[in-house]
Amino acid sequence: MSLENDIQQKSFRSEYQKALLNIIFTHNCLNNTVNDFFKDYSITRQQYNVMRIIRGQSPKAASIQLIRDRMLDKMSDASRIVERLRVKNLIKREASPEDKRTVDITITEDGIKLLETIELRIEEVESSIRKLSLEEAALLNKLLDKIRD
Repeated sequence: MSLENDIQQKSFRSEYQKALLNIIFTHNCLNNTVNDFFKDYSITRQQYNVMRIIRGQSPKAASIQLIRDRMLDKMSDASRIVERLRVKNLIKREASPEDKRTVDITITEDGIKLLETIELRIEEVESSIRKLSLEEAALLNKLLDKIRD
């Protein structure tokens, strides 16, 4: 399907405008797919991202600042996400023995099990991207990196 059909717009001011709108529209489509996928696990995509960051730090603990720095969605409130995950017993928060002003955040066994369960089905989320060949995916990554530079 074309962007013109999807948003019912026949023409664009320029190819640059069309590309920008296409990226925004595609971003929203992908976010909807990902959000729907994570509903099955009663977590959000931001919570999944935070859990992966924390697991990636293991066996060391993560800090709120480290999580903020590595999050995909920089506008998310890392502290609030961490607290919601703690309530679900997916992560632990403990006062840092080295610095009482910071909190050490680690993933629990329940959190690890949930990530492992999700990863058994994660290719479902990637299915729209897998319509591209490996070469096309590499080119897309290169172009997106270029836009962000």
